[in-house]
Amino acid sequence: MKKFTIQVMATIVGILSLIGISVIGLILLGIIIPSLFSGVEDNSVLEITLNKPVLESPSEKSISIFSLEDKTNLYLNDILNLIKHAKTDEKIKGISLKLTNPDVGYSEISDIRQALLDFKESKKFVYAYSNDCSQKAYYLASVSDSLFLNPNAIVELTGLSTEIMFFKNLGEKYGIDFDVVRHGKYKSAVEPYLRNNLSEENRLQLTELLGNLWTKISTDIAVSRKVSTQDINISTDSLFGFISNLSLKHKLVDKLVNESEYDQIIKNKLGISKDKKINRITLSKYKENVNLDLNTKNKIAILYAVGEIYTGKGDDAVYSKTFIKQIKEIKEDENIKAVVLRINSPGGSANASAEILYELEQLKKVKPLIVSFGDVAASGGYYIAMAADKIYAQENTITGSIGVLGMIPNVKKLINNIGITTDYVTTNTNSLYYSPTQGMTAGMKDVMTQGIEITYKKFVGVVMNNRKMTFEQVDNLGQGRVWSGKQALDRRLVDEIGTFNDAIVFAAEKAKLEKYNTISYPIEKNFLESFFNKMESNDDDDIQSSYVEKVLKKDLGKDNYQLYQKIKNMNKNTGILYLMPFELSIK
Repeated sequence: MKKFTIQVMATIVGILSLIGISVIGLILLGIIIPSLFSGVEDNSVLEITLNKPVLESPSEKSISIFSLEDKTNLYLNDILNLIKHAKTDEKIKGISLKLTNPDVGYSEISDIRQALLDFKESKKFVYAYSNDCSQKAYYLASVSDSLFLNPNAIVELTGLSTEIMFFKNLGEKYGIDFDVVRHGKYKSAVEPYLRNNLSEENRLQLTELLGNLWTKISTDIAVSRKVSTQDINISTDSLFGFISNLSLKHKLVDKLVNESEYDQIIKNKLGISKDKKINRITLSKYKENVNLDLNTKNKIAILYAVGEIYTGKGDDAVYSKTFIKQIKEIKEDENIKAVVLRINSPGGSANASAEILYELEQLKKVKPLIVSFGDVAASGGYYIAMAADKIYAQENTITGSIGVLGMIPNVKKLINNIGITTDYVTTNTNSLYYSPTQGMTAGMKDVMTQGIEITYKKFVGVVMNNRKMTFEQVDNLGQGRVWSGKQALDRRLVDEIGTFNDAIVFAAEKAKLEKYNTISYPIEKNFLESFFNKMESNDDDDIQSSYVEKVLKKDLGKDNYQLYQKIKNMNKNTGILYLMPFELSIK
């Protein structure tokens, strides 16, 4: 059926190609001729909205075989490079931030903020306007020279919070148990299945973690707004941002204006008359009209480790075989002189993490390997960083989580409750060491406990060697505990607080490159490549599943769909894991 489907699709494409060749020719002429005259106009403003998800890697790009839409995605590194280019582009006179609720993490916002601070050194203006301003939008918009707010809008400045979901009562209700083995008092990834509230250890680390992250965010805002951090916290605690007049009174914004008034302010800044249009150019259009590549063969590879770590092949997370293939391609490419490993991962399979680390160590022997942490680089995500020459993190990166756990599901009560029982015959004590309907034998649990301890010692040993610490030092920082980037720096778990771009610049210095281009791995496929690869790799059941998930994602919304994904992927997270102690969504 799969081959038949592909053949049918190929036939349809062939027929359409024959019928439409003249039409396509005309369309191409319509595209090519205007493009000869396109470009960035004089006296232009770069407009940044971030109203589409900001991606780290092409692995995050969603392609559905049920949609022929080729969505244009924004990548973090593109945004940083475009802002840097605009700094010296004489046609760009300033930047306008029109932000509502950007779909981007706090560490990525810190990267973009720093790029905008660098841009402001050109003495060009950065203005911001919002019709409704989420906390992330405000964090970014606060970097502007002047911040304008719609008179009826709010600034959602509330501080940080996180809510952990617990499944113990659900499991007890329906008869699902989990056999769990873990090392580390903070290794609380399994808490949602064993408890119905936070342990004291987990509450402590979350409280300190959020406190560190908020200190960074509130300090950045205070410096940009030229007020004290105490004033920012008073405004936050009092929810002054929810009443626009109070936002203005307490210096959260500079002026309350309608959008047309904001446009006139920009026109005045550009020195153009009221009846003239502002030459706005979006990030996507700007990318199409500028050439960021230098005339050189020298390259720095940016290798993205984004998502959970699994064994096998795949392109929507970090799959060991696929990832190792990319490492080897980078290693063999003579034009690639250095590598930046960009990690945004909570970890996952211990075996897959170990395989990836080994290959990264081989890569490091022939090329400089610099690591940059995104929002999260924890457990297995931190483990694979141990091949690095140098590790960069942001202050609001979540990292650490040096610990190990094992989790095995048991549905005996569930099937008993619906009238199903099982029985078994064995030849040896542990012949049936595990069954979903019987759980683990005592012998298997003992062996798994030993395996957890051995794996933990390997983890600590790798960190000892890379970070030049004793076992006791690493163990004290381990136990599954997570740290902010600032805490990690103070504890020597990372080398420097710095942006994504800082890591790239250092990689160039390490490789002694003055001019270089960057190349991303995985290499982004165009729409048709992604479409037919998906057709080739999916059987009929997977195709139906893809359609079902597309519908669910639309109907459930982002947060509920993520919960669905968590339950769906639960079977992948069995066995021994280097996995962050909890799924942390910071609001």
